[in-house]
Amino acid sequence: MSSKLDQLRSMTVVVSDTGDIETVRRLKPQDCTTNPTLLLKAAEMPAYAPLVDEAIDWGRRQGGAGAVHATCDRLALNFGAELAKIVPGRVSTEVDADLSFDTQATLAKARAFIKAYEARGVGRERILIKVASTWEGIRAAEVLQKEGIDCNLTLLFSLTQAVAAADAGAFLISPFVGRILDWHVKAGEGPFTSETDPGVKSVRQIYAYYKKYGISTVVMGASFRNTGEIEALAGCDRLTIGPALLDQLAADQGVLERKLDPTNFTDAPARIELDEKAFRFALNEDQMATEKLSEGIRLFVKDLRTLRGLVAKRLEGAQAA
Repeated sequence: MSSKLDQLRSMTVVVSDTGDIETVRRLKPQDCTTNPTLLLKAAEMPAYAPLVDEAIDWGRRQGGAGAVHATCDRLALNFGAELAKIVPGRVSTEVDADLSFDTQATLAKARAFIKAYEARGVGRERILIKVASTWEGIRAAEVLQKEGIDCNLTLLFSLTQAVAAADAGAFLISPFVGRILDWHVKAGEGPFTSETDPGVKSVRQIYAYYKKYGISTVVMGASFRNTGEIEALAGCDRLTIGPALLDQLAADQGVLERKLDPTNFTDAPARIELDEKAFRFALNEDQMATEKLSEGIRLFVKDLRTLRGLVAKRLEGAQAA
C-alpha cells in the first residue's frame, strides 16, 4: 500500500507551504508557496545565511531611502529563485501585505518581481504573484492576468471573494481552511469532524461552484490544522501543505478516499453576480471572512515589518563596517 501522500498526489497537485529550501528538496512537491511569515522564519535559519548576506550586500550598494524595502524584495527573490530550481512547477511570491488596498502599488510591485525573476532566467510561467483577496487586490490581479502574469489570490475566506477572483480571471485562489476553523472554534462552536469542519465545507462549496459553471481558476486549499482536513479535500485541484503534515501523510499507509470530483457539483449555489458594491456588502455581511481577512493582513504586515527591521539593522551594520 502506498502512503496517503502518494495517493493524494495521484488526484491532487501537492504544494509545499514553506520557505525552507531543504524541506522542499526532501518532500519534492510540485509547487511551492511562501508568505512573509514563512520567509521571516527561513531568513533566521543559519542554513540560509548566504541568501540573506547576498541581499544585504546588494542593498548596501544600492543605498537610498528605499534600501530596506528593496533589500526585502531581493531576499524574497533569492528564496524564490532557489525554490524554482527545485520544484518542477510554480513558486508563489507575495506582494507586500501593506499594499493590500492599493491597486496601483500592487501592480508596480508585481511587475517588478516578474522583471527581476526574468533577469535571473526564471520565466513568468514559473511564478505566481500572491495578492490578498481584497477588492483592490482582485482588481490588480485582473490587470496582471491580462498581461500574462498569473496570480494567486490569498487570504481568501468566502465564496464572495472566490467569485470575484474568478470573475477577474485569477489563475488560482488559496482558501484558508484552518483559519476558518479557528474562527468558529473561538466563537464557541463545535466540536467538528473532518466532514463538518467549516473550512472544509467552504472549500467544497467553492470547488463545486467553479466546476458547475466551468470556471478555470484553480482551487488550492491552504492553511491546514490537521491531516483530517486534507483528507476531506482529497481531489481538490491543489492543496498547499506544511512540512509537518506532509510528513504525517507520508507515514500513513491507510487508504485515502477521493472526496472532491469535478463532475459532482450538485450542491453548488446559484450563479452570483458581483460589482464593487455587492462585493463589499456581501463580505461585510460575512463576519468570519471580514475578521479573518483583516487579521490575516495585519499578521502578515507585522511579520513583514519585523523582517524589514532585521534587514535595516543588517544594512546599518554593513555600512558601519
